[in-house]
Amino acid sequence: MTTPTPAALMAELHKAAAALTAGLDRIPAGGESAPSTLPGWSRGHLLAHIAGICNALARQVEYGHRGETVELYDGGVEGRNRAINLAAGHSLEQHREDVAAGVQRALAAFDALGEDEWQTRIAFRNGVIFDAALALWRELVIHTSDLDTGAGPETWNREFCSHLFDFLAARVPAETRLLLQPVALPPLALGAGGSTVVVSGMVTDIAAWLAGRQPSLDSLRATAAGDGTDLPDLLPWPSAMPEPK
Repeated sequence: MTTPTPAALMAELHKAAAALTAGLDRIPAGGESAPSTLPGWSRGHLLAHIAGICNALARQVEYGHRGETVELYDGGVEGRNRAINLAAGHSLEQHREDVAAGVQRALAAFDALGEDEWQTRIAFRNGVIFDAALALWRELVIHTSDLDTGAGPETWNREFCSHLFDFLAARVPAETRLLLQPVALPPLALGAGGSTVVVSGMVTDIAAWLAGRQPSLDSLRATAAGDGTDLPDLLPWPSAMPEPK
């Protein structure tokens, strides 16, 4: 697995933003109240989240540029959830405006960075600005699929799937070793447990499963010791925020 350069990552972010805009344009009038693919969330909830995370990541960069740090969301997890619930019932036009503004703010913040600023420390994941750019990539690509407007995980490119394999290795339980065998691509092992499960299929289906999404090409097969088995349960998505106490 290779990590993209900042320039390559920015190109991916702009492509992901364009795909999100196209997905938004496919939502029919009144469709903001229809369910997204995320349990318990309408498209309105999801769009409110997309706007919120774009603005949250943008301000990580803006503060970092000034040599300061700030928490991801005002009010932490509770503040995030409150903002989503308050904005979920907005009209489709308002959602489109809010998402467009958030995406453009985030892209502008990253586009303005100098070569020496990508490793600037930020509060997000106790990491650097480059980590925030990777997070924006994940948010834009995955949530475009979650909108359920015709562009599912089958549209994810190989570079994005490779990044997910790296980032989501943390979801593999300690006792498990996953041997991923994507069609026509080299195999890849995640985890170091003593129980090996082989997961084969299209690369986008494997990435979707690791991301907790429904594989769209129905190609996955899991085996253990040569026999068919169920796909293993995975640990939670690696959270960037501490849970409220």
